[in-house]
Amino acid sequence: MSNDMSTETLPEHLARPALRRIHPVPMQRENQLFLGLQDPCGLSSQMMVVPPQAFQVMQLFNGTRTVDEIVVAMKITDAAPLVELLKKLDEFGLVWGPTCEALEDKKKAELVAAGAFPAAATKSLGEDPAVIRKQLEQWLDEAEDSGIDEPICGLVACHLDYQRGHPVFAASYRAVAKGPKPDRVVILGSNHFGLGDGVTVSDLGFESPLGRVPVDAGVIARLRTKTGDKLFKDILDHLPEHSIQLQLLWVQHLFGNVPVVAALIPDPNIGLIADDGARVGMQEFINVLDEVLAAEGGRTLFIASADLSHAGPAYGEQADVNDQRRREVEAHDRAMMKAFIDSPDALVAGMLETKNPTRWTSVGAMAAVAKLAKPSAIELIDYRQAVDEQGKALVSTASMVLLAAAR
Repeated sequence: MSNDMSTETLPEHLARPALRRIHPVPMQRENQLFLGLQDPCGLSSQMMVVPPQAFQVMQLFNGTRTVDEIVVAMKITDAAPLVELLKKLDEFGLVWGPTCEALEDKKKAELVAAGAFPAAATKSLGEDPAVIRKQLEQWLDEAEDSGIDEPICGLVACHLDYQRGHPVFAASYRAVAKGPKPDRVVILGSNHFGLGDGVTVSDLGFESPLGRVPVDAGVIARLRTKTGDKLFKDILDHLPEHSIQLQLLWVQHLFGNVPVVAALIPDPNIGLIADDGARVGMQEFINVLDEVLAAEGGRTLFIASADLSHAGPAYGEQADVNDQRRREVEAHDRAMMKAFIDSPDALVAGMLETKNPTRWTSVGAMAAVAKLAKPSAIELIDYRQAVDEQGKALVSTASMVLLAAAR
């Protein structure tokens, strides 16, 4: 690192610094609190650790201020520690700029060479295939039979951790357990940690304790022909994302080595940051994928990996979750689920009108699945709320099935 700690010699990307998305992890060192700066994409092999005071300063690194303006605003007399912090953040790839881009390119090259994303959330039940299958089968046996005999073209399944979410997962997948094996499974999830503002499709498979999940190469090739690289620019967003991977064990257990099409769908009420054609919005993606699937033929099962409300102090609310709050959340959830059952556009409009007060994370995934699957009807199988004992966090989930229209 250069010994020059003046702001005048900073490269352009550090002179007006913009921090990448970081997850602070509290750590204790010699009885003192520090924060580990966790990069969801793991661009660096090591984690940078800073004192809490430094993390507070980092909140100003949002691309709107120059370093000199930050120095003035914070009444800093010696800029050297600030410059040193910036250079160290850059070294770890935590600031937007050439260093970060080079680390991203390196990570992408590693993934392409491997041919698949490493197992992450798919290891939630351990790594022994026999143990995993036994647990999934037990949960499927415990789930209530939906009693639905009509052909099913799609599911809404949660992406809550298995400990809390397994009854809803099992309710969804039991409904298709005895049905015909699909030619492919389209899984649409949420982009919890990534940076892309458009739809992000994976052209790489996914490793799992049950084996590698392949992507549908034919569908991916057609998507690339129609959109170029726009759908794949932010593929690193799939690296830390659990909403896709948590569905894969169930898909593998029931259908074996079926290929998948995995995409992260943004909230349609937020839209793209820049209307420059560099990314693909939800409706354009739906139109293109619909054409591609029609051209490819075969039977497709659509899965919306969706959690509903997030309430309580863990999600920014002031009060702990009590019975009254649970009733309020359920009333809102049921109103929005009714809208979804009526039509995907009604769900999107309802969320726009109410401003999504309970922070549904998967409006885009649900709406897109319904538009692609074109069901004759949607039926609610199960609805649940997971609340911790202290009432700090509530997450609601639902199992729903999309019935296939007569052809």
